[in-house]
Amino acid sequence: MKKLLLKAIILSAVTSSVVLTGIYTVIDKSPILHILADTTNTGEQVAFSDLYHNFRKAKHTVQLDVPTIKQFPELPRGCEVTALAMLLNAQGYQTTKMELAKKIRKDPTPYQEKNGSIYFGNPHNGFVGSIYNRSKPGLGVYVEPIIDLAYEYAGTNVINLTKQKELELMFALSEGTPVWIITNTTYKKLPASAFETWETPQGKIKITYKEHSVVITGYDNDYYYFNDPLDGKQKKAAKDSFIEAWEQMGAQAITILPKNS
Repeated sequence: MKKLLLKAIILSAVTSSVVLTGIYTVIDKSPILHILADTTNTGEQVAFSDLYHNFRKAKHTVQLDVPTIKQFPELPRGCEVTALAMLLNAQGYQTTKMELAKKIRKDPTPYQEKNGSIYFGNPHNGFVGSIYNRSKPGLGVYVEPIIDLAYEYAGTNVINLTKQKELELMFALSEGTPVWIITNTTYKKLPASAFETWETPQGKIKITYKEHSVVITGYDNDYYYFNDPLDGKQKKAAKDSFIEAWEQMGAQAITILPKNS
């Protein structure tokens, strides 16, 4: 392992200087330790992005204007595609929640209970159960089918932020791109009792019926701000709790660059 002490002076967008210092750890030429600094005047953070492999800025506060869309009454389990519709439309790709609900890949595995175990679909493969009717078995969908669907509209402008650090979400928001995520309906880490195990064609998975999806539109020192498809309202949640909930659900996230960018 090779460690380099890196010092740099960077000019911010408002010409205030930044002195950046820290330990830059490299293993096989791959950065694994972020370097953080606060600008003297703006409160921005400068750090190395593992995703983009360069230095980027995270603003002190961000508030993006993203029109809200409500999933009800048509899509009682359609939070993921409704959130995706908000993100796509905000970035210039016109669509509707109903169009996305029709197009999203489905997992056809039927719901069964055998010998005390539940056999059902895998949300990593496709939407599980009914998106339209809560009286029928169902759950939702995870990031992989959402990425594939988003790609139909935005192509290589779709950026997968899954498993990235929180800072990458802040970079995206700072650059004006909202972020789609998987979380839960409490926006804080769930107890183990909120999860159950399913048997799927790909093996066992743990799921929670509190699974949810929202679009992050901003942040400040204390809160993340987001559009909630459950009621079509803009909400906020404490930063630490919000990120813990996101990470517990697998840190699933995407953003999309504006059309024609």
